[in-house]
Amino acid sequence: MSAFVFMALYRPKPGLENKLREILKLHIPVLREEGLLTDRELLTLQAEDGTIIEIAEWKSSEAIDKAHQSEKVMAVWDQIAAAAELTNLSSLAEAQYPFPNFKAI
Repeated sequence: MSAFVFMALYRPKPGLENKLREILKLHIPVLREEGLLTDRELLTLQAEDGTIIEIAEWKSSEAIDKAHQSEKVMAVWDQIAAAAELTNLSSLAEAQYPFPNFKAI
């Protein structure tokens, strides 16, 4: 079984940055409670435009599938979707450079 590192990028909807940060405090603990992540430390970053980036490691490709079947995980993901636009790395100004830098949070 191979582990996979993911980068999740959340651009807060106007006025919802604090709400998003509160929701994200639940995200990784729920994934860990469900047994879906390795013990690798979470890395949380912020882009200049306010996008929050989470970098963590799934235990396996099966764990990714299980996350989509977990009511607890889906409930958190629904809250994230209500507070943020899910975006991709190429949408960030920092991604235009060979060595992008982000603020650690």
